Amino acid sequence: MGQKVGALKELAIGELRVALTPDSAVQLAKLGHTCFVEAGAGLGAGLSDDAYRAAGVTVVDSAAALVAACDVIVKVRPPLNGEIELLSAGQTLISFFYPGQNGELLDQARAKGANVIAMDMVPRISRAQKMDALSSMANIAGYRAVIEAGNNFGRFFTGQITAAGKVPPAKVLVIGAGVAGLAAIGVATSLGAQTYAFDVRPEVAEQIESMGAEFVYLDFDGGAQDGAATGGYAAPSSPEFREKQLAKFRELAPKVDIVITTALIPGRDAPKLWLADMVAAMKPGSVVVDLAAERGGNCDLTVADQKIVSDNGVTVIGYTDFPSRMAAQSSALYATNIRHMLADLTPGKDGRIVHNMEDDVIRGATVAFEGTITFPPPPPKIAAIAAQKPKEKVKELTPEEKRAAETAAVKAETKSQLALLVAGTTLLLIVGAFAPSAFMSHFIVFVLACFVGFQVIWNVSHSLHTPLMAVTNAVSGIIILGALLQIGSGSLLVVVLSALSVLIATINIVGGFLVTRRMLAMFQKS
Repeated sequence: MGQKVGALKELAIGELRVALTPDSAVQLAKLGHTCFVEAGAGLGAGLSDDAYRAAGVTVVDSAAALVAACDVIVKVRPPLNGEIELLSAGQTLISFFYPGQNGELLDQARAKGANVIAMDMVPRISRAQKMDALSSMANIAGYRAVIEAGNNFGRFFTGQITAAGKVPPAKVLVIGAGVAGLAAIGVATSLGAQTYAFDVRPEVAEQIESMGAEFVYLDFDGGAQDGAATGGYAAPSSPEFREKQLAKFRELAPKVDIVITTALIPGRDAPKLWLADMVAAMKPGSVVVDLAAERGGNCDLTVADQKIVSDNGVTVIGYTDFPSRMAAQSSALYATNIRHMLADLTPGKDGRIVHNMEDDVIRGATVAFEGTITFPPPPPKIAAIAAQKPKEKVKELTPEEKRAAETAAVKAETKSQLALLVAGTTLLLIVGAFAPSAFMSHFIVFVLACFVGFQVIWNVSHSLHTPLMAVTNAVSGIIILGALLQIGSGSLLVVVLSALSVLIATINIVGGFLVTRRMLAMFQKS
């Protein structure tokens, strides 16, 4: 018989998410599990008890009754003390847990003999992306941060020129280009804002620029640590780097309208990056959205769960429930992460939980197992991301060096062509010594057609047509030259075939250029 999976109603104030949706329950049933949910658990996310019943989920009136009936308990937030007391030995709890900050809670879970899988501890490796609930929620938080900023910003994001006057685009600075930062960049640029982004990891510069934002570079020679060394997260910065960083932010503060800070290192308090003097330098009406408010905030003025206005009229938003403000979407994504975790725990799809501690993902996320604390986990065998090799800088050539290189290239090409001509002449002399004259006349025509066709067509610049067109046109050129040489033949059949060859090859060449013209027009502004 399959395991019973139950979703508790969240007790944290303002938490509207739920760990099980009707859609995810249908998928879990295919794995052999039976699903239960506490009455009213999905109301905040727009999911009624009747919707769960329609999906085959049993609705239970109380948390105690649900925990007593189920083998696996799923939640969003870390359990409160009363919820931990409901657990019994052998039960499995899957939720956000933050074991580094909740040591006492972890001890209670161990004492109860419950197995705890922390969704915030899922290792950041490719195979575990489908279970990466931190990224799922960070993506929503980054999106919602821009929406909250727009709600508190008194102007358009995009620039406009109207009869009533010119409206400049809003300037948005995103600090930290992780999942939340990239989501914020995507929304800000799509709304038409002039977006800037900063991150201490050099490997994200290309990602930022590919999304239409401008990467903020620092004039710093000390280098920055590759994110591969820290599991894909940013590493703490050196004091010298931090000073350069703060100086750059002070330079940008009077110019930007919206600042979204996302810098957070797991297990640490949020670093202070947007200081009080930077807020004071911003224009009245500007907005700061601090996504690290739950861990102290990146901004000096941030107050967790509150929105304040500074003395100079800058709004500082420190909400800690951004994903919960989009509860329907958040619940759908989080429930999918939970479902994938249970799919890995049910390899046979027969409803039997197999807690394989040899599996990198399951071992990394498990913080308590069979009465022992298994946190912190060993490092995963696979690196989170591949460390990037430093790119070699291309040396700029002087005009004299460029001329010398061009001269050397021309000489080398001339030598190769002369060598080919000598080899070809030698081959013709050898063949001519033994072959009949009739064969030689046709063979010479064929060789000249190939040579002239190659030189005339193949060497046309690819800016005029694609490499594929160059090859086909080269072949067509050879056909035309050969046919023209044969069109004066005394045989009517040869004349007709030559004329047809010229016609068909010409159509191919002209058509190739017409197609290329259409292709190039696709990349031109109308």
